[in-house]
Amino acid sequence: MAEVTNELLYEILKAVQASVRKVEDGLSEVKQELIAIRGTMVSMQQDINNIYGILARHEVRLDRIERRLELRELAEAQKPFDPSL
Repeated sequence: MAEVTNELLYEILKAVQASVRKVEDGLSEVKQELIAIRGTMVSMQQDINNIYGILARHEVRLDRIERRLELRELAEAQKPFDPSL
């Protein structure tokens, strides 16, 4: 069996430090990727909120148009609204 010396322990510790450094580097890369993914998710959520806002405005406009058409139908009782015209 090999004798345990300070030089042997030093070499083993250097190898362990190198392995830990590789793990830390990999962890740093993973953190950067997570930050990028989080940024993408935030921008997607903002896009979705913008789409909902646009849809809400279109709904309000459509409701206003429908109310006007119904008022016109009531004023012209002899001719109901015909969308094909």
